[in-house]
Amino acid sequence: MADASHLNSIQIRPVNLSDAKDLLSIYAPYVETSYITFETEVPTLNQYQERIQKITSRFPWFVAEENGIVVGFAYATVFRERAAYSWALESSIYVKDSHQGAGSRCARLLYEALFATLRKSGIKQVIGVISLPNEKSVRFHEKLGFRTVGTFPSVGFKLGKWWDVLFMTKLLEDLPFSEPMI
Repeated sequence: MADASHLNSIQIRPVNLSDAKDLLSIYAPYVETSYITFETEVPTLNQYQERIQKITSRFPWFVAEENGIVVGFAYATVFRERAAYSWALESSIYVKDSHQGAGSRCARLLYEALFATLRKSGIKQVIGVISLPNEKSVRFHEKLGFRTVGTFPSVGFKLGKWWDVLFMTKLLEDLPFSEPMI
């Protein structure tokens, strides 16, 4: 668990292509040993650099650093390809284990920077997609104003098991919001 020394030492900045190796070192364990991402093979450095270029050509991507060391990142991507969905984006966030938990503000700072940039860009809503079970991530997203809108049961197969996926949404500005129909 992180200690209080992380509170003031985290710096948030836009991603650089030169960050790819550091970002991949954070992301790879999620791919290899967890169901947090449904990606099943760790991308090569070149593939990850291409991913950064593709995403940042349209959307923001932020990096958290502590004392010059990359400790986390967050970015936004297309939620769905159709034009009518262009007001909503999906968010992704990955943080080193050492910078997770109640004592660290790393993830919060990353999301605050991301959401501020998205608001300025006219984005109305952010979609969070969380593999379950993951109570820590659900609670974190709820604290930041995300609402649960639905769960897809057993939609991802990884590590020899089926996983549910929770969809959450955060409005970046007031919009008419309908409760899910049951």
